[in-house]
Amino acid sequence: MVFLRIHTLASIGILIALSASIASADIYRFKDEDGVWHFTNINNDKRYKLFIRYHDNPTLYINDYAKAIDEASEKFGVESSLIKAVIRAESAFNQKATSSKGAQGLMQLMPYTADYLSVKDAYDPEDNIFGGTKYLSMMLKRFNNNIQHALAAYNAGPENVDAYNGVPPFEETKNFVKKVMTFYNQYKSGTK
Repeated sequence: MVFLRIHTLASIGILIALSASIASADIYRFKDEDGVWHFTNINNDKRYKLFIRYHDNPTLYINDYAKAIDEASEKFGVESSLIKAVIRAESAFNQKATSSKGAQGLMQLMPYTADYLSVKDAYDPEDNIFGGTKYLSMMLKRFNNNIQHALAAYNAGPENVDAYNGVPPFEETKNFVKKVMTFYNQYKSGTK
């Protein structure tokens, strides 16, 4: 039994290492009747189900969510470039992402924020994008369309932005704002 576990862990490790050099190398798995897990990066058998989605280039995944991003952008008056930048910074376009603090989905909504925004399923891409964009729109309005202050509020809460009269001095928040602004400028200029 120990050998089987070591063999399985070694197999997963090898697949992940090999997939790092292959674009879009998702990993699929299935458990056979003997309880043995099988892994592959080629989905040519209906028994295999997606196990790990490989995100070498998160920008490639924008197309998966383009319709929802464009619709949310139009509905809430937030630039699609900014929505994409927040999604990339928050989850790298991984709709199943969950942070250590409990934030969920593409735009990393905390459960209480999702409830407040009437998001029924934070892991549903469209529901998450609409909820996250609505919240981002609210922060932009609250901070007079100052994008950096709105992003800081998105990350650390609007009360902290008010208390510090701008981006709070929290490393996580400063890094988040910088990261989103970098992605935003790339998307806006069409370089990514």
